Amino acid sequence: MRCADLVRLAREAERWLLPGSCLVCNDPVGPLDALLCTGCLARWRRLPEPQCQRCGQPLPDPGLSCRICPGWPDGFLAARSAVWLDDASRPAIHHLKYGGWWRLAEPMAERMGRLPQWPRGATLVPIPLSRRRQRGRGYNQAERLAEALSRRVGLPVTAELLLRRRETGTQTRLTPEARRANIAEAFSVTSAPTGTLVLVDDVFTTGATLAEAAATLLEAGAEAVFAVTFARAKPSLG
Repeated sequence: MRCADLVRLAREAERWLLPGSCLVCNDPVGPLDALLCTGCLARWRRLPEPQCQRCGQPLPDPGLSCRICPGWPDGFLAARSAVWLDDASRPAIHHLKYGGWWRLAEPMAERMGRLPQWPRGATLVPIPLSRRRQRGRGYNQAERLAEALSRRVGLPVTAELLLRRRETGTQTRLTPEARRANIAEAFSVTSAPTGTLVLVDDVFTTGATLAEAAATLLEAGAEAVFAVTFARAKPSLG
């Protein structure tokens, strides 16, 4: 059987497997390959201005000091997120990570691609999963996001550069200090990085994972590191 025939059969099978309604609200979807309706997509809320120029955290006043990024390593120049992590965006992230709906990376990457100031000549580097988690999910959601984002912003992806060297516990309910301790020395590189790199992940919570990955890349030789995520959690007021 020719390759073109296999592709055609795969597409026909996919049509049967795709839901006929929105994964979030069950309303009818528009295009045949859509997974979310236009209403749910419209509910994704972009982060407001003003923002910290370095980490992209929204600030109530432009004169206030940011509490997120003062401890970041030199060379970790900026991070940005496309939307808030809230009741509108959280279901799509859950389906992407745990439901096997990896094609949700496409509309998420479309929103991420709207962010300004992509560094020229940079390479996208997805945050890696542990081997156990990647086997359980069947893929790394950050890698799927990076691949979809690459098609929109024209930057290459290297998914093999950064590795997770040890299993880390879930960070969902940890304090910022516990997150930093949990993720410490969790990454390694397979080769010496060069140039400018852009880390890609699904959610920015405290920035601990991104800062640790950036430190690993910078120590190994990267010139500069940026980061982009689909969603950003609102910081705790405690």
